[in-house]
Amino acid sequence: MSTESAERAKGTGMNGWLWLLIAGAFEIGMTTALKLEQQNSQFLWVFLACAIAGFECLAKAIKTIPLGLAYAIWTGIGAVGTVIVGAVAFGDPLGGVRMLLLTGLVAAMIGLKLVGGRKPADTARR
Repeated sequence: MSTESAERAKGTGMNGWLWLLIAGAFEIGMTTALKLEQQNSQFLWVFLACAIAGFECLAKAIKTIPLGLAYAIWTGIGAVGTVIVGAVAFGDPLGGVRMLLLTGLVAAMIGLKLVGGRKPADTARR
C-alpha cells in the first residue's frame, strides 16, 4: 500500500473532493483577479497565483476522481462562484431566470457527483 493510500485509509489525507473544492475556489479567485486586473495591472500576479494553485489542486483531485467528472464540477464551481462574485462585487445582473439556471447548474453538479463515483483502484495511479 502506498503512503498516500495508507493516509487515505487512516482518514488523515485530503480526499479528491476536497482538493476539487479548493481548486474551484481558486478558479473563482482567478476570474475575479482577471476582472480586477482591468483596473490595476498588479492583479495579474494574483491571477497567475490563483491559476497555478487551482491547476495544482485540480491535478491532485484527478488522482481519485475521473477527469471528465472533475473538470465538469471544477468549471461549474468556478461558473457559479464567479456569477455570485460578479453580482455582489461588481453589480452584475442576477435576475430570477439567472438564479434558476444557476440552481440547475448546481443540481447538475450534485447529480454528476452522485453518479460519477471514484476512479477504479487500478487506474488511479496511471
